[in-house]
Amino acid sequence: MSAAAGGGRVAIQVLCLIFSISSNAADCLIEPPQIVDLASPVTGMLDKVLVKRADRVSKGQVLATLESRAEQAASELARFKSVQVGPSQMAESKIEFAKRKFTRRQAMSNEKLMAAQDRDDAEAELRLAESELQVASENRQIAKLEHQQQSSLLNLRTIRSPFEGVVVDVLSFPGEVVEPGSNKKSVVKVAQLDPLKIQVVLPKDAFGTVLSGTSVEVLPEIPAKARYTAKVKSVDRLIDAASGTFVVLLELPNPKLEIPAGVKCKANFPKAQGGALGK
Repeated sequence: MSAAAGGGRVAIQVLCLIFSISSNAADCLIEPPQIVDLASPVTGMLDKVLVKRADRVSKGQVLATLESRAEQAASELARFKSVQVGPSQMAESKIEFAKRKFTRRQAMSNEKLMAAQDRDDAEAELRLAESELQVASENRQIAKLEHQQQSSLLNLRTIRSPFEGVVVDVLSFPGEVVEPGSNKKSVVKVAQLDPLKIQVVLPKDAFGTVLSGTSVEVLPEIPAKARYTAKVKSVDRLIDAASGTFVVLLELPNPKLEIPAGVKCKANFPKAQGGALGK
């Protein structure tokens, strides 16, 4: 057995011993629930980066934009086509005129004052005007759909925060060409810090004594001497055979972002709550 493996086993045994002696205290680590590298889904030149490192951002906030003058023009053109009413008004005027013309010719034809062909021609003009109105209505609906499409394409050139958090790093700058792909550089890295995730590794002897929803006192390294209350979010139902441990995840509210992520902590669990493991 290697020295590293032996040292790791000793550390785990010490952890289990400490937990057994204290009955309810364990070391833990405070982490952000998610850290996301935000990249562009389309290829283009980065126009603006509106945030800097350590800035607090809200969900949906614009973080960066790509150069999009052509897309903006296309979206505006589609919007104009979707609201124009001239073709429909012209078709409605033709229908009104064709109706009066057809009514007069039909009356004259009934009195044998006009040939039936003239009446049929007037009726055909009316049906044609009605078809033109239908075409104008369909074209306007198509224009609305095109506007939605162009707006969606324009939105792809805007990078927004998917959640409330802080900017971890700015990775690209105005003037750089960005493009989608797993190997391409991201634009901004954002971390969610509310709520925080706390991971606690417990010895197998503690399995069944921790229930989901239980309140746990947490003492982080920073800020010093501070005490917070976290909730048990989940309890692993699979024990690691090699180490004889399992993981409990806690959730700690952090609305003011006063608790930093990436620091160690102590978790004081309540005394054993019976044998059943929480759902």
